[in-house]
Amino acid sequence: MTHSFAPLKNDTFIRALLRQPTDYTPLWLMRQAGRYLPEYREVRQRAGSFMGLATNPDWATAVTLQPIDRFGLDAAILFSDILTIPDAMGLGLTFAEGEGPRFAHPVQDEAAVKALTVPDMDRLRYVFDAVTQIRTELAGRVPLIGFAGSPWTLACYMVQGGGSTDHHRVKTMMYRRPDLMHRILEINAAAVAAYLNAQIDAGAQAVMLFDSWGGALADGNYQRFSLHYMRSVIGRLQRSKHGVPVPCIVFTKGGGPWLEQIAASGADALGLDWTVNLGEARTRVGDRIGLQGNLDPAVLFAEPAQIRAEVERTLHSYAAAGSGLDGHVFNLGHGISQHTPPEAVAALVEAVHDISRQMRQG
Repeated sequence: MTHSFAPLKNDTFIRALLRQPTDYTPLWLMRQAGRYLPEYREVRQRAGSFMGLATNPDWATAVTLQPIDRFGLDAAILFSDILTIPDAMGLGLTFAEGEGPRFAHPVQDEAAVKALTVPDMDRLRYVFDAVTQIRTELAGRVPLIGFAGSPWTLACYMVQGGGSTDHHRVKTMMYRRPDLMHRILEINAAAVAAYLNAQIDAGAQAVMLFDSWGGALADGNYQRFSLHYMRSVIGRLQRSKHGVPVPCIVFTKGGGPWLEQIAASGADALGLDWTVNLGEARTRVGDRIGLQGNLDPAVLFAEPAQIRAEVERTLHSYAAAGSGLDGHVFNLGHGISQHTPPEAVAALVEAVHDISRQMRQG
C-alpha cells in the first residue's frame, strides 16, 4: 500500500543521523511518551491496560503526539513495546501492574525452540496502522521513528519468560545449547527485519534497534549472540523509501567496550548510554557514523541551571573531539524516568537548542 503524507517541515533529526550540517543539535528522548506526563496517565487509565493502549492505534497515536505537542522535540517515536514480536509468535504476553512483562509460553526447551516461527506480520497490523495514523497526524512537523528490540534482547525475554536481573535461563541455554540459541536468534532477526520494514512501509522515517540486554554478555559472546544478529537485521532493512533515506540507529545499553565494532554494523548512528564519555566515543569511532546520546536521565531531577550546565558540558565534549557539532542527536543515555518533572524536559529542550545554536555561531 502506498501512503501519501505531508512534506517534512523539520528534517534536522534526519540530517544529523546522516552526518549532514544542521543549524542546531536535534533532540528526542527515549520513552518520551510515558508516565511522567499527566496527559499520558489520563489516556492510559482510559485505555484500561498497557496492552490495551499499545494495541489501539487511536490511543497509541494520541500518546505518541503528546510530547510533540508539549515540547519542541525534533522527532516522534512510535508508542509501542519491544515485545510485540514474541507476542505475535504466540508466547502470550501480559503486563502485570508493577511486575513488568510476562510470557505464558516461554521458549525453554528444544520442542519450543523448534516450534518457533517468524510471525505473520498481519498479527502486528495494529502497529503498522498506528505508524500510518501517527505519520498522518504529525502532518510533517517532525520525523517519526519506528523501532524494535534486538534479536538477543527479545530472546532474553522469550527464554526467561519475562524480565530478569541475572538472565540465568537464557545464558544457560546459550552455553549448554548454543545451537538452540542461534536458532532463536535467526528467527528473531528475520522477524525484526520484516517488522521494521513493515513500519517503514507504513510511514516510519527512521528506525532504531534497542539492544537493552547486550551489555549483559561477556566479550566474545556479545559479538556472536547479539551484534552478529543486529548486523543481519541491518543488512535486510530498506535504507530508503521513495528515494528518501531511512536512517537506522543501534543502541546497546552497556555497549561501551564495543563501540568500534558496533559502529561497523552498517547502522547510520550509534546510541550511547550515560556511562560513555561522548567525546571519547567520537574519537574512537570517528565521523563515519552519527552519535546519539547520552545525558544521564537523573540530571532531569536537578534545577534548570544545572540541567543547562550538563547540556553545555555534553555538547562541548562532542564538539571538542571532532569538527563541530554536526552528526550528533542529543538524547538521554536511557529512558526517561516516570518521576521526571515535565518542566525539566522543557528546560532540557530549550537548553539543547539554545546552546547548540550559539556554539555553531561561534
